[in-house]
Amino acid sequence: MVPDCLLVERREGTLWLRLNRPDALNALDGALVAALDAALVSAEDDASVQSVVITGSGRAFCAGADLKALQAEGQTDNFLARLNATFNRLERLPKPVVAMVNGLALAGGLELILCCDLVLAAHSARLGDGHANHGLIPGAGASARLPRVVGPNRAKHLFFTGETVPAEALVGPGLVNEVVEDTQLLAVTARLVAGINAKSPLGLRRMKALVHDGLQRPLDAALQLEAETLRAHQSSHDMREGLAAFQAKRPPRFTGR
Repeated sequence: MVPDCLLVERREGTLWLRLNRPDALNALDGALVAALDAALVSAEDDASVQSVVITGSGRAFCAGADLKALQAEGQTDNFLARLNATFNRLERLPKPVVAMVNGLALAGGLELILCCDLVLAAHSARLGDGHANHGLIPGAGASARLPRVVGPNRAKHLFFTGETVPAEALVGPGLVNEVVEDTQLLAVTARLVAGINAKSPLGLRRMKALVHDGLQRPLDAALQLEAETLRAHQSSHDMREGLAAFQAKRPPRFTGR
């Protein structure tokens, strides 16, 4: 049974995960992190899940860690270890993950976004780090991931000021892919994942791995990795099927093999 703090829906190849603590602005506590982790474990080996969307209930995407709950439990170190394990699992999930940012995304909420592959945001969404406002520092990956996405100067500005900014301000730096009207966010996201789901699962998995692994290597090594992966991919059913469908002018029937 999935607890009420995470709403899970499977629809047309996409696993929709909705953080559901609206009264707490979907702040992350132990139960929510455990539920999210379990959902990701299930999605990884489920061939019927071709993509994942993460969003929030109410007026927030995620306001970060639930500081009140952490102080009450006295389990900060243990919680952060579990949170980082879950975020690492999310980042490494061999399927495309879309963050559908419907409102505030702060601190741990921003760190959650940084582990997703694509980010669609509502026009009203606002994002920020916010740790400095409480005398804290990032503990779930922002100091490592945010500079790699938006550059060190933009990252330090968000860290040092603790301010929240409109989602539109992070399109140029590359964190947010697209900002849409609030009323269109769900429809635009659904169209995006429908298009992704029509592609080869194997091809998507290998391209995601190439991007992630390539960023950790010198350019020559990343290019070599691409060449090796392509050689392996040439014997796959999906590549042969894609080329055959192109020749026959019909939609491809990918199997993920």
